Amino acid sequence: MNPIISGLKKRNNEIVPFEVTKIENAIKKAFIKITRDEHANVAKHISELVSKELELEAMTREEYIPTVEHVQDLVEKYIMSSGFFDVAKEYIIYRFEHQKIRDEKKMEDLEKLEESALKVVKKNKTEQGFSEKKLRKSINYVITGYEKEIDVEKIINQIKLEIHDGITTKELAKLLVMIVRSMIELDPAYGYVAARLLMRDVYEENINGEVKNWANIDSELRSAFKTNIKFGVDKGYLDPRMGDFDLNKIVDKIDYKRDSIIEYMGTQTLYERYFVRDTHETGRILEDMQGFWMRVAMGLALGEEAGVREARTIEFYNIMSLTRFVPSSPTLFHAGTHHPQLSSCYLNSVGDDLVNIFKVYGDNAQLSKWAGGIGTNWTNVRASGSLVKGSGIKSNGIVPFLKIANDVTVAINRSGRRRGATCVYLENWHYDVEEFLELRKNTGDERRRTHDMNTALWISDTFMKRVRADGDWTLFSPEEVPMLTETFGSEFEKNYLSYEAAAKAGDIKLFKTLKARDMWRKMITSLFETGHPWITFKDPSNVRSPQDHAGIVRNSNLCTEITLNNNLEETAVCNLGSFNYEVHIVDGKFDQVMVAETIKTAMRMLDNVIDINYYPTIEAKTSNMRHRPVGLGVMGFHDALYKLNINFDTEEAVIFSDESMEVISYNAILASSELADERGAYSSFKGSKWDRNLLPQDTIKLLEENRGENIDVTKEGKLDWAPVREAIKRNGMRNSNCMAIAPTATISNIVGSIPCIEPIYKNIYVKANMNGDFIVMNPYLTKDLKDRGLWDYEMIGQLKYNDGSVRNITSVPQDLKDKYKEVFEIDPKWLIRTAAYRGKWIDQSQSLNIYYSGTSGKDLASIYEYAWKMGLKTTYYLRTLGASQVEKSTVNTADFGSTHKRDAKGISGSPITGITEPSSITSNLVSPISVLNPIQKVATQLENVQSVNMQSESTFTPISEIASKYMQNNMTSSIASNVQANEANNPAPTNKVVYNITKAPEATCDGCQ
Repeated sequence: MNPIISGLKKRNNEIVPFEVTKIENAIKKAFIKITRDEHANVAKHISELVSKELELEAMTREEYIPTVEHVQDLVEKYIMSSGFFDVAKEYIIYRFEHQKIRDEKKMEDLEKLEESALKVVKKNKTEQGFSEKKLRKSINYVITGYEKEIDVEKIINQIKLEIHDGITTKELAKLLVMIVRSMIELDPAYGYVAARLLMRDVYEENINGEVKNWANIDSELRSAFKTNIKFGVDKGYLDPRMGDFDLNKIVDKIDYKRDSIIEYMGTQTLYERYFVRDTHETGRILEDMQGFWMRVAMGLALGEEAGVREARTIEFYNIMSLTRFVPSSPTLFHAGTHHPQLSSCYLNSVGDDLVNIFKVYGDNAQLSKWAGGIGTNWTNVRASGSLVKGSGIKSNGIVPFLKIANDVTVAINRSGRRRGATCVYLENWHYDVEEFLELRKNTGDERRRTHDMNTALWISDTFMKRVRADGDWTLFSPEEVPMLTETFGSEFEKNYLSYEAAAKAGDIKLFKTLKARDMWRKMITSLFETGHPWITFKDPSNVRSPQDHAGIVRNSNLCTEITLNNNLEETAVCNLGSFNYEVHIVDGKFDQVMVAETIKTAMRMLDNVIDINYYPTIEAKTSNMRHRPVGLGVMGFHDALYKLNINFDTEEAVIFSDESMEVISYNAILASSELADERGAYSSFKGSKWDRNLLPQDTIKLLEENRGENIDVTKEGKLDWAPVREAIKRNGMRNSNCMAIAPTATISNIVGSIPCIEPIYKNIYVKANMNGDFIVMNPYLTKDLKDRGLWDYEMIGQLKYNDGSVRNITSVPQDLKDKYKEVFEIDPKWLIRTAAYRGKWIDQSQSLNIYYSGTSGKDLASIYEYAWKMGLKTTYYLRTLGASQVEKSTVNTADFGSTHKRDAKGISGSPITGITEPSSITSNLVSPISVLNPIQKVATQLENVQSVNMQSESTFTPISEIASKYMQNNMTSSIASNVQANEANNPAPTNKVVYNITKAPEATCDGCQ
């Protein structure tokens, strides 16, 4: 089985194992039929190309499951691009004939439906006639509260088109979910109804039987919760201490009405990836949504005192189930289980010796195995060409070792749920930095490439000043300049100047001098072309660190929001969770009382993680128990702006970012100090900035003093911080660090918010899970358009045609065009500005993606220079516009004109690498290729081959030659007659276009959350 592609979706939506050998065998059969020779080598090569393209797609789409039809489309494409047109022709006709057979079967089913003869198979294997009346009654029950938004007739009519004779009740229930979710684009209400339908199946699986009385479902679910907790403990799935809780006291506080808070995507994500299952035997889930929240709450309360454990559990449950605060994915996966690895991120360093290098490989494998995202500092490893004294030979540098690190990353599947994920960091004075810049390129020596591992540069203020002054920059090997890794700020600059002087005097053997602007240009060019390496700043991260007395911040983490000290004896660990802005906007205001309540509880939960957590390495445990850092983050910032009617690219948004983060910071720091009063301060508190009465906002002045220049953010706040300072002086701090804003890609999907601190990516976008893709509209835009009487099928079509942008839709008022700008329509400097004002209150950093729609290297460089000038500690992905086009449904070209938009430049500079997938969503349940006759299919496949040739290096026959050969060799009389006969029976649509589309990338990776 392919290690990345986990399954294959059949036409009946059944998921089966993906096996490359089956593709290879099918290709051999096609060759045998035409050439009487299986062409084994060609078949193997084509199957490998198909597999590779699917792997590329899987890299950009979490839990990706390709369909049988898509795999067959790829087989056709690669058979043709290899020049075997007769075989491709036969393969197309074979598929078309089988589609005709399926269509004929569908007509039979429709006739049976009309004659009331269509049968449904019940769970006990007995048959009963399909009843439209029962179906209608069931739908009407589940749409309660959404009667005005939901078109019942539309749902029923679609079911009639999709149902087949002998369908099981389970298949029918799934079909109903799939149909309703395919209509989410019409109104957000369909998302909530789809979630309700899915939860009906979840309830039955959870109680391990058919629901006896839906009116009394809460009672059955509470009973199942207690039964499943005991079952999980007995089977070893759950921590034995979970059986010590007073389950009767806990279960009474479960509120099943809160299931309605989460829409379909969140519900499906929880069901597929987060619920505890009976993995050893039946595979069934052992919790429903509310049971899941309660299990996590219990798991995080295990360390609480016996007398208050249940009360704390209920407190934790309430803020999670109301989505006020959600812990990171590792915590959600493992809380309360027999192996509670709850931490999100690990930061470590590699020493300059072979033993330590290979130790870190092993450590990272263990950390990744238990769902951690990893950031590793490689700056200490000597450069290529330096002398290895022990052997008397010259070093090959860091690149060969990074290749091994890359392969370790690929080999590990985090908790069986996500692929391994790592980021390697290098200070940009390292002699091997120029090769480091090329690690992610698609050209060059593959032995010196790392396509599966993220890269980042750790950049000093000294370098940025040299760029600005057009000065020189000198590269060194670290064993000759040991103080560069051990100092920062003005001390680093002093040592750097000293080493440059030593190099000129001949006292340093390995060095290289170049223009700083040339190095900066190479960095920006690589970033634009490959999305790597990310730009992160060493000095702000260290100067502003609360733990400057206890070591050096040598790198950030996988998602660039963690800035903690690490060394060979300590692997930094951070425990994450996110505050949900959207829920805390009440009656048009940021509810500060509610914020304080949420954060006080959230900080307690995060602190509990440290003591409950399983640590894969002794270095991780040593560090976390000594310093106890946590990372309270945020999500739904743009949701809050929408609800407050504030546009993202305005000074008003900057002010809200500033003032709201001050409230969050105030309460997070105060909560940590209050925990210190109860539990004691962290052991390395003495001498920290906290101990020296320096809070995060005070450190902006320190950075200014260190740089010798102003940071253009306001220094004052709105709150009286005296009580916080007094509490710290009295109690100390429980946690060395309190705040870090992670990407929240997955947990934002769960709660239905816009990820972390970003603007919305698209007003119309594709979401995906194991059951396929579906289109979602921005619900705030939908509501505003409804309120103004502008929401109809015409508007939906316009939004699809314009890829979600409203700026060119004449019927949309200007104020809504301003409000609903997508991220690429917003100057990236607004993202940086809001982050800078927010960042002054944060003791760690933020996962800040940069979105850039242009192609100017000079402009891009100025964006990152602005980020440095504003005092940012880190940036994350660079997103460019090349891969931003989202999938659309079939659109009427008579109304909108031709919708084929081909970018001659292909995908340029996007960090997401993938191949376009042909798709149409006339119905999410009908294969897009089925509406095309064989000649239309050939044209579609030829376009796909052309797209591949445009976007990647290719050894395929040129598209013009393929087309010419096809016209000469394959338009025979027999195929022509078949096509004519087909067109007579199935005329091609005259006003529809089926898209070849590029999937919109996810907001961020979910390495941390």
